[in-house]
Amino acid sequence: MASIQVEQQYGEAKRAVVKGLRAYNARAAGRKIDHVPLSITLREKRTIVGGIVGDTHLGWLFVQFFWIDEKYRGQGLGQRLIGAAEDEARRRGAKNVYLDTFSFQAPGFYEKLGYREFGRLNDYPAGYFRAWMTKAL
Repeated sequence: MASIQVEQQYGEAKRAVVKGLRAYNARAAGRKIDHVPLSITLREKRTIVGGIVGDTHLGWLFVQFFWIDEKYRGQGLGQRLIGAAEDEARRRGAKNVYLDTFSFQAPGFYEKLGYREFGRLNDYPAGYFRAWMTKAL
C-alpha cells in the first residue's frame, strides 16, 4: 500500500515528480515538452556576481532566478543580462518570456523593459505583493 512521507530533502523527490509530470504532459499534449536550461552569468574575473537562471520550453523563456550583487547594480548590467537571456531565447525559437518578482524587488525595472503584469498575489509576503510579468519577444 502506498504511504505519504514528508521528505527532508527534495532532490530525489523532485526528479521523480518532474519525470512523471513531463511524461504525463507529453502524452496529453501529443509531443515531447523539452525544458532546455538557460543560464547567463555576470562575472568579475572568475567570480559570478550576477546572473539569470531559467529555461526555454514550448516557445517561452521562463526566468526563474535573476540576481546581481549590489556592488554591480545601477550600471545597466541588469538590462544587458535580460537582453542576453531574451536574445538566447529568440535564438532557441521562443516568442515570449515570463517571470515573477516581488514588489520589494524589481517590478519597475521590468516594466521599463516592456514587461506587463498578468497576475498578482497581494500580501505575499505580508505588506508586499508577488507579480507575474510577461513580454513578447
